[in-house]
Amino acid sequence: MQNTEYSPRKLAILGSTGSIGTQSLDVVRRNSSNFELFALAAGRDVDTLVKQCAEFQPAIAAIADEAYAAELRQKLQHHNVTAEVWAGDGQIAQLAGSDGCDTVIAGITGAAGLSSIYQAVCAGKRVLLANKESLVMAGRFIMSKAIHSGAEIIPLDSEHNAVFQCLNAVNRDSGEDLIDPVDSIILTASGGPFLHTPQEILDAVTPEQASTHPKWRMGRKISVDSATLMNKGLEVIEAHWLFGLAAENISVLIHPQSLVHAMVKLRDGSILAQMAAPDMRVPISNALGWPQRIESGVAALNFLEYPRLDFMPVDEKQFPCIVLAYDAMRAGKAAPLVLNAANETAVEAFLESRLKFTDIFTINRQILDRYGHLDAAAIDEVFAIDKEVRAHTADSVARLS
Repeated sequence: MQNTEYSPRKLAILGSTGSIGTQSLDVVRRNSSNFELFALAAGRDVDTLVKQCAEFQPAIAAIADEAYAAELRQKLQHHNVTAEVWAGDGQIAQLAGSDGCDTVIAGITGAAGLSSIYQAVCAGKRVLLANKESLVMAGRFIMSKAIHSGAEIIPLDSEHNAVFQCLNAVNRDSGEDLIDPVDSIILTASGGPFLHTPQEILDAVTPEQASTHPKWRMGRKISVDSATLMNKGLEVIEAHWLFGLAAENISVLIHPQSLVHAMVKLRDGSILAQMAAPDMRVPISNALGWPQRIESGVAALNFLEYPRLDFMPVDEKQFPCIVLAYDAMRAGKAAPLVLNAANETAVEAFLESRLKFTDIFTINRQILDRYGHLDAAAIDEVFAIDKEVRAHTADSVARLS
């Protein structure tokens, strides 16, 4: 009989107060004997971080914004929490690679999460990746380093985790390379809040409207990316690095119900699909428990409640940002990095009402055309190009607005 006993995994949760972090902690709460909390790291939400530390008692409480470190220490002491306080992006990256944890949940969004992810990969950790931007920016460096360090990268995005599950179902008994039997993969997209919105009124879309996703509970930035479908474009680039597939072998279908998260098309004509309710605790529990299955807190689908499943092609006129992602992936070099930097800057301007919704694409197109030829020969150059492109994008935003 197989011995299923194993030591609890020692977790560092980066971005613990955000959507991924809070849902990860809910899964940990339901499976407390399987995990030990080494560190919780947040951006600047001190009050939520203190509550989390009071419940989970990590050894380290980290805050990215150093200006909040004194407040965090004071409030932890007030609640009799003995966690050591670390502050700043550099220290968060340091704890991601430290000996105190074997598993890192990478829930810091955007380019801000790259340093800690890279350190965790260099240290050979199991990285549960919810930050697609890191692979978009530096996929070749991260994946190469993972091979040399022995790091495991398990995707937390629902679509990529669905592909991960399907590929392992194909190969669990064969011991073959995961990609060998695979012809292509299909990622699904809900279509966001503007799937059926006439193009002529998209200019007037507000940040509040774009941040309200019809199916998923997410942060504001990723919700806007879902509204433009840039999020799906970035996921296509992420899938290229995770699964080693070319652009022509990765496609996207609109699936408004958000129940089928991805499909894997095999060379014999079979198609495997992973289905679950649109709740991030499903992929989180899969990644946290892998290779075991643990409690997610999400009920299985009742198919009688869903009499139909709809699929449709992506309307590239309605969602032109996804075309930019394919263009950047095919261009290679630092083009995906350039696109990501431009998009993060443009979305920030939109959320601050300094840019129209439709101008997100306009800015992204301009910057990709102008700077997509750049290349990075090392990880340090990734950060330099990212900084340079953001500055150029900010200037373009100022001129356009």
